[in-house]
Order: sequence, then C-alpha cells, then structure tokens
Amino acid sequence: MKLNDADPPYESSEIGTPRDYGSDTYRVYFEVADPHGTAGKIIAGFVGEQRAASMIVLAHGYETELPIQCVPDIVRLLSAENIAVYQVVRYAKTNGVWA
Repeated sequence: MKLNDADPPYESSEIGTPRDYGSDTYRVYFEVADPHGTAGKIIAGFVGEQRAASMIVLAHGYETELPIQCVPDIVRLLSAENIAVYQVVRYAKTNGVWA
C-alpha cells in the first residue's frame, strides 16, 4: 500500500503530529502525580488488557504504546480524576497497529 492509499488518507508530513489519525502506535510516557496508582489504572483501562500487560511503570509515571491521537483523551481522563499531568513525551514510532 502506498502512503496516499491510507484510509483515512494523510500526508507523510502529518505522521507523528496531532494531525496523525492513522493506526500507527508510539511509545508514550505520561509523567503524573500518582501515589495511589489511579493513573496507572486509568491508562491501563484505556489501552486495554493486552497493551496494559506491556505498560512500563516508572518512578514518576507510565510508559505505554498508543496512537498519537489518543494522548489528549488520556490527559482528559486523568484530569477528570484530579491527577496532575506534568509532561507527556512521545518516543519512537513502533511497529504496532491500533486495532
């Protein structure tokens, strides 16, 4: 499949940006204040059981794999539970596909 045959179609300059609505996944780190593990449960619930199994718990947050367009949704869920989000870092694109 050629890039312009993607569904929905998008330009290569949009990959990895907020305009990326493809199914490509990225490793993403959420730095949060989470003394009770609530943020981890919220993120795990969002990504699903299979992806939650590969979620990495770090000293001040969580690293998981998801499409770039899901980041605002997770931040919104965390904020709704009054969980402070200190930063979100998008790492490298993975070989995974969000299905």
